[in-house]
Amino acid sequence: MSAGAVTEISIKAGRIEHPQGDAQDINLQLNLNKRLSTLSLTAKLKQKNEKDFTELSFRCDVPQSIELNRFKCNEGLVKNTRVNLPFSLEINNLFSHGAPDLQATLQIKNASFSDEAGLHAAEKLSGNVVIALKQTGQFWQWKTALDWQLGEVFWQPFYLANGGHALVANGSFEDDVLTVKSAHLKIKNVGELDADGQMHLTDFKLINLNANLPDLALNTAYPLLFKPFLEKTAFNDVEIEGKAALSLHIVNSELKSFELRLKDVDLADKNQKFALYKLNANLPWSFDNPKNVSLNYDSGELLNLPLGKTNIQAEVNRYSLISPDIRLPVLDGALRLSDISAARIGGQWYWHLSAKLEAVSMADFSVKLNLPRMSGKASAEIPLVTYSNGIVTTDGSVVLNVFNGTATVTQLTLQAPLGIAPKLNADIALRNLDLGDLTRTFSFGAIEGRLDGDIEDLELQNWKPVRFDAMVQSSPGKYPKKISQRAVENISALGGGGAAAAVQRSFLRFFEQFNYGKMGLSCRLRHDICEMGGIESTPHGYIIVKGSGIPAITVMGYNQTVGWSELLARIKRVTDGNSKAIVK
Repeated sequence: MSAGAVTEISIKAGRIEHPQGDAQDINLQLNLNKRLSTLSLTAKLKQKNEKDFTELSFRCDVPQSIELNRFKCNEGLVKNTRVNLPFSLEINNLFSHGAPDLQATLQIKNASFSDEAGLHAAEKLSGNVVIALKQTGQFWQWKTALDWQLGEVFWQPFYLANGGHALVANGSFEDDVLTVKSAHLKIKNVGELDADGQMHLTDFKLINLNANLPDLALNTAYPLLFKPFLEKTAFNDVEIEGKAALSLHIVNSELKSFELRLKDVDLADKNQKFALYKLNANLPWSFDNPKNVSLNYDSGELLNLPLGKTNIQAEVNRYSLISPDIRLPVLDGALRLSDISAARIGGQWYWHLSAKLEAVSMADFSVKLNLPRMSGKASAEIPLVTYSNGIVTTDGSVVLNVFNGTATVTQLTLQAPLGIAPKLNADIALRNLDLGDLTRTFSFGAIEGRLDGDIEDLELQNWKPVRFDAMVQSSPGKYPKKISQRAVENISALGGGGAAAAVQRSFLRFFEQFNYGKMGLSCRLRHDICEMGGIESTPHGYIIVKGSGIPAITVMGYNQTVGWSELLARIKRVTDGNSKAIVK
């Protein structure tokens, strides 16, 4: 019998089932040609736990002799509802001396993918991956080179766009241990990373890792690498310029040492909470040996207060830090910190220190915070400041010398001071404030006398009052007590009117000022409502100013509840000089 030459082999199957997965619509075709043979495949595949099938198709040029080890596959495609991966594959080698020796290049163009949760996705992704894999006994050697040319990738929490990134690495693996002998990662416009290490493939735990990032551009690295981890911190929206260098060493998945260096860094919060300029730092750390750390900056701002040139030195010993003395220039004074000790225990930081505020000009302080200009100096000395579980507490008093009197802050606690929602609690006692200086400062109308006040159970959230019990009243003792007609009008505007109208209608309008015996006003703030009162209650309201002598005047208040925002609006109108008494 005679037989003709075979020129084509075709295998088709409607469905193939396997414990690992299913396949359907399989079409495998081999075209044999003396010059060039081709192998093509189309099929739909899915694993057992998947709902939808994935389309697979490719067409490969097959060498006449398998010993040539060279294959080239074009028109490849992997596609389903979430993946569209056009690819080409070139295999330059498969075996050497009977042992696996793979050398291949995978090219993708305009690929896209996404997962159901939306945590991983890519668009218009193009690039090349070169792979080399060689077996020697139970030992495998590998090399790879990744050239990411174009496209966008979101890999929670990172977003990388425009391509231009590259990775070159080589190493080996044996049993379940993957060894990276050398890896060089280049992130476009950000920096280059060199690394080596070992990892268990069964659980992906690091045996060891050495990494070195010698020249990091912070202005591009911040939005790409750091901001995704800082969304709930004070550094979630900053502008940053400068350079950084980082090296680290990990053993058995635990950090053993690192060193962070900052060079000429400018850091500014876009919400103007803080800023540091020409920041330089050397921050080493070791699990086994104590290290000296240093940090300095030329200038800065904290809540719009200017910070002077500062140099900080400390010693870090594993998870603790000590520093004998730090001086932080602020305005024309300084904040001096001493006996500083900090430790990280159970994943939380705890620290304590002593604090002393050297005299700061209240005039400069008030101007920088856009407050009415105040006189005097502010100073304070706190024996102990403690930080625990994210809360700052003080043992002692902060005493401010203002308006020729004192303002004393006690029971001060502060949560997340630089966070997105800081919270402050305190009690404040005002004693013997000069009403003449105070009313001139706030354009309130002239009042002679002295003022005491107590603000108890004060709570600020995001630096705005949400709760307090406040009472301000004339200080006890004998001293001149005078109030101008303008001040009467303004106080009347705060309390709901009455006295100003009486002045306008009577002979009292001929007097520029009046005598008073006592004055006072209270506010109990709850749920954005202020419950108001004075020095005495009456059937129809409360007394704010009680007259004495000749000429004398009594100012009544009638609004016993008022919205906090409305009260602030009244105060603003008064201090802006726009308050007008309503005559009925």
